Amino acid sequence: MTTFALVDCNNFYASCEKLFRPDLRHVPLVVLSNNDGCIVARSKEAKALGIKMGVPLHQVKDQLAYHNVAVFSSNYALYGDISNRVMETLAALAPAIEIYSIDEAFLDLTGVSNCMNLTEFGFQVKNTVQKNVGIGVGVGIAPTKTLAKLANHAAKQYPATQGVVDLTAKARQEKLLKLMPLKEVWGVGRKLCTRLQAQGIETAWDLANQNPKTIRQKYSVVLERTVRELNGESCLSLEEIAPPKQQIVCSRSFGTRITQLSDMQEAVANHVARGAAKLRHEQQRCKHISVFIHTSAYNPKEPHYSNHASFQLPSPTNDTRILLTVANRLLKHIWQDGFNYARAGIMLSDFYPKGMEQALLFESPSTFESRPKSAELMQLIDKLNQSKIGQIFFARQGIENNWKMKRQRLSPSYTTDWKQLPWVR
Repeated sequence: MTTFALVDCNNFYASCEKLFRPDLRHVPLVVLSNNDGCIVARSKEAKALGIKMGVPLHQVKDQLAYHNVAVFSSNYALYGDISNRVMETLAALAPAIEIYSIDEAFLDLTGVSNCMNLTEFGFQVKNTVQKNVGIGVGVGIAPTKTLAKLANHAAKQYPATQGVVDLTAKARQEKLLKLMPLKEVWGVGRKLCTRLQAQGIETAWDLANQNPKTIRQKYSVVLERTVRELNGESCLSLEEIAPPKQQIVCSRSFGTRITQLSDMQEAVANHVARGAAKLRHEQQRCKHISVFIHTSAYNPKEPHYSNHASFQLPSPTNDTRILLTVANRLLKHIWQDGFNYARAGIMLSDFYPKGMEQALLFESPSTFESRPKSAELMQLIDKLNQSKIGQIFFARQGIENNWKMKRQRLSPSYTTDWKQLPWVR
């Protein structure tokens, strides 16, 4: 019988911020979104204070100050590195792993029960991650991914479980399904939940007792799979290799509004450089690039403007220099003076693995053709940038970047920058 475990880090962003700050171990803590706008992560202590997810910072400033809540800007370099350490630890513990998100992974535990008790294995996973990385996790074990998700939710919701729930037994599945509200079922969104509740389906148990064929006819094949999974029939296999991306989008809101073309050129160039690096990491090349810019849609006092432009390259590339040239031309085409721009971004699409594109027969080489030693140069840039020794960037990306997103409460990059290593005196 197939067996899955879903391992989910507890309050991941908040836990990462506490990892190198033992003085904050029992202190309520929140993490802010880009430009320090909204609360996107909360420690268990902050949740206990009733601080809501997604609430704008300015609305709860007084509450945070009154309760001495620690407030941090999002530190993506730190979170990404800690996530990698968690996933490497999990990969060493299980036969196969599917990294589902930055703080979640499915493990294939098929056959593990022949060697040891699954609940004991769950605690082994939990304790090993805590010891090796310092991050707390919840472990949900079940014969299907959907049930493993529910088991993981129960592991976090009920303190008596101590963070591990094994749902391989039918009796335990039935008991939990009757307790779980419909909204906690993986894949049942808010709108679908409302439709199902109108039909008298209120709990996970109610959904599990529906006829799969009827559900498929009235709703979708996806929900039919969910019903089957709730009944212990595995319909979703482990994806050890993530499917290749169909597109790459790089976009950020600005810390301050952009009014000059030169600043916007720097911002777009940084998005292009980041997107091209991701493209090479995926071992892909693209033929289509889009650039978009827009003002804020939430300020009625300012004139609104948004636009985008696209270009189809004659042959696929992942050379940052070529993509920078194209993106700059597209930006100049859509730029309009007199506006306060709040956001910009680029999208790369129409991907080709190396050697899979059709060669040009009749067109002569153009500005957008691959340049000599392109692959070697891009490989060298990526290698140096990943070494954490320093950063190589293109002049068009600028140096000061005053438009960058606001992160006034940023913690040090303890694990990815030699200059920010913590000192023990």
